[in-house]
Amino acid sequence: MDLPALVADLRARKVPAIARAISLVENARPGFEELLSGLHPTLGRARRIGITGPPGAGKSTLTEQLVRAYRAQGLTVAVVAVDPTSPFTGGALLGDRIRMESVALDPGVYIRSMATRGSLGGLATTTREVCDVLDAAGFDRVLVETVGVGQSELDVARTADTTVLVLVPESGDGIQTLKSGVMEIGDLFVVNKADRPGADRLRHELEVTLAIRAGNAFRHVRAHHGRPVDAQAPLEADGKTPEVLATIAAKGDGVAELVAALDRHWEALVRGGALAGRRKERLRQRTREVVERAARQWIWQETGAEQVIGERLDDIADGRLSPYDVAAEVLEALKQGVRT
Repeated sequence: MDLPALVADLRARKVPAIARAISLVENARPGFEELLSGLHPTLGRARRIGITGPPGAGKSTLTEQLVRAYRAQGLTVAVVAVDPTSPFTGGALLGDRIRMESVALDPGVYIRSMATRGSLGGLATTTREVCDVLDAAGFDRVLVETVGVGQSELDVARTADTTVLVLVPESGDGIQTLKSGVMEIGDLFVVNKADRPGADRLRHELEVTLAIRAGNAFRHVRAHHGRPVDAQAPLEADGKTPEVLATIAAKGDGVAELVAALDRHWEALVRGGALAGRRKERLRQRTREVVERAARQWIWQETGAEQVIGERLDDIADGRLSPYDVAAEVLEALKQGVRT
């Protein structure tokens, strides 16, 4: 593979080159790490926006509306849409491109569907690296739409500069306002399908919960001893609690306000220095992931660890050894520099 030519075509935003580079990375084919290493110096131009929330919240529709809004501003947009994978066949119906049909043919828009391939974090294992490819291709915005997340599927917060948590009123999301795992990943909160009953109540619950978390829900209320509640409680990067917005994505209502809120959050991150910190932490996590991936490959492909496990399997099954005993044996041999 001619990597320099691929990189040149990628930076020229040629669609075949983008697709080829993403496939190279997504499937971890030979040369993918060399490609990513070569792209690294050019990264950082694109704003990465995560769109997450429970199934049925309208994430795809809202993403499509954001694409339209950004295109109306003359910005180029890439979308990485992650779909769940069958645990039995490994297949997935990559339907987000179908849902976004109205913008899929726009030459300033690139949509890539990805299967999670068993990853439990709401994203595929290579989603962050695919975002790097799209960043290097010169897109102004990279939107990452996750699968429907629960409380532990929070990878998007480590991928995006700004994370939008989309909730809807009728699917029990009121209780989600009390679950810190979900609440802590959102930089902006959107109550979608806001024309349905319960939307105003959910928005109010979110605002109160976020204010309590930030410590300013009772800033102006005096305690029983007459002294004000601590006014120095930590706030978000923009100096206030995260915004809660209402949208009706199917009609486009509230999308302009969401775009404006995304811009405000970005400006606050830049102004307060939080953006650089987030991106450095993202690079720290990425480096650890690359080391862990290489270590796993080395252990299982270059050492006899698998053979040792196979030889001890009967002893494990009979209770003479435990998995922990055998793992300790393998690791001790590796520490001693012996390829078991």
